[in-house]
Amino acid sequence: MIRQLFKFKGGIHPPQHKDVSTKQPIRAATLAKELVLPLHQHIGESTVPIVAVGDHVLKGQKIARAKGYVCASVHASSSGTVIAIEERPIPHPSGFSATCIVIETDGEDRWIENTSETTPYTEMPASHLRNLIRTSGIVGLGGAGFPSYIKLNPAGVEIDTLILNGVECEPYISCDDMLMRERPEQIIAGVKIMRHALQAKRVLIAIEDNKPEAYAALAKACATEGFEVIQVPTLYPQGGEKQLIKVLTNKEVPSNGLPVQIGIVVHNVATAAAVHNAINLGKTLVSRVVTITGDGVAEPCNLDVPFGTPMQHLLDQCGGLRDDVDRIIMGGPMMGFAMHSIDIPVVKTTNCILAATKANVTPPSDIMPCIRCGACADVCPVELLPQQLQWFARAKEFDRAQEYNLFDCIECGCCSYVCPSNIPLVHFYRYAKTEIWAQEREKEKADQARLRHEFRQSRIEREAAEKAARLAKKKAAAQGGGNAKQAAIQAAMARAKAKKTAQGNAPKNTDNLSESQQQQVNKADEMRAKAQQIAADRRAQAQTAMVNKTVKANSDNHTAKDEKE
Repeated sequence: MIRQLFKFKGGIHPPQHKDVSTKQPIRAATLAKELVLPLHQHIGESTVPIVAVGDHVLKGQKIARAKGYVCASVHASSSGTVIAIEERPIPHPSGFSATCIVIETDGEDRWIENTSETTPYTEMPASHLRNLIRTSGIVGLGGAGFPSYIKLNPAGVEIDTLILNGVECEPYISCDDMLMRERPEQIIAGVKIMRHALQAKRVLIAIEDNKPEAYAALAKACATEGFEVIQVPTLYPQGGEKQLIKVLTNKEVPSNGLPVQIGIVVHNVATAAAVHNAINLGKTLVSRVVTITGDGVAEPCNLDVPFGTPMQHLLDQCGGLRDDVDRIIMGGPMMGFAMHSIDIPVVKTTNCILAATKANVTPPSDIMPCIRCGACADVCPVELLPQQLQWFARAKEFDRAQEYNLFDCIECGCCSYVCPSNIPLVHFYRYAKTEIWAQEREKEKADQARLRHEFRQSRIEREAAEKAARLAKKKAAAQGGGNAKQAAIQAAMARAKAKKTAQGNAPKNTDNLSESQQQQVNKADEMRAKAQQIAADRRAQAQTAMVNKTVKANSDNHTAKDEKE
């Protein structure tokens, strides 16, 4: 069946230069004496070391665990001893350093004991299968480095199509081409696992028509699987996720959206092979095929390289550098970036090391004013306005740049490639994105500080209110307790008086008194009566004084209130 293909807007046809590195089969790179493994080899958060200096590790052993959701573990790519955990230069346009685990290899290259599960993947829960892929350290090997287990989680969305990307459209790079030619069975085995995890209805495998051997090998390997292998016309940047979806399905991914939103998931062919090795063979991701190419190296080829291997070691294995080499680029000439040193290690996202001469890449030229020719807009595969974006980036009008969908730019370099004024347009877009991210981080910090301040203020006010409530409650309890005490005293006195009254006040033993005794009794009664009368008078006077005092206080309060009003 001939499938109808569609076309995305724009694109270019740069010279391919792929045949220079495909003349010999993939071979294993020799083991370096020292492997430098950065903790950050993927999109997302850095990993956390779980080994210490002096530890002996085996090939495939986890040495750094994933931290956070968007992360993937790092494993030892050969057996040896951890001799340092320190800052080392890593592959990055800025040339900055980051924390790395340094292993001195022992030459044995001994694998850790295989503890893979015997349960077939078809009987595993999808979540468990994805977790195995995560702990195996698998990320997208097409160059982006996004943790693969996340893209294998449909999150409740029904997946119609799984697309396997074997386009490899950038010049010079041929690692995927050689992998498809030599290891098609591994790729198809990995695709079957991916399809099971996603429960995708169909699988499309896309290969550019400049790779006939790869097309034939994959078509033969999946002849009985029901997968559709499709040749697409050679056009850069057709390997872009959104562009390939457009070509194969005529569907468009929303701006700032993801393919899963339209029921499509895209994975790279090398990623599929890594999934097969992890699930079916129990091998963690510790190496990848890397293209060593360019006119600046004596023997271009493709090597199976352990992560952490210095680029200098690989270039020496390929005959060394020629005298006319101009720069060393990680990646291709369109989207790659120049290395500040050749002692930089190979990481999971290293698909190509291009030893470029001035003939391989356009040498830097004097930048001239924009002539408004519109060529950049004509070739933009995302249908942006590169000229406008460049002006906004220059003027630091980042809000306007975002209004013109700056973050839809895939930095393919088509606009810079065709610009007659030699304007490095992509550099301006990268600068604008970096500044916007920096501003957003600052805004996030400010928002967090504001929230912390507001929380502190609310806490202080709440504590003050709680303290006031406690004091009021205590005062009310004290007042209530005093009244109750007085009431208890009065009640006791009343009971005593009643008891005394009930018993009578008649004196005892007063019979048969003499005259003198009777006079003494009468005198005592008079004195007692007089004392009782004095006590009663004093109580009456005290009560009268209290009433007068209360009346006067109330009168003063009313007077003060009237004056205030």
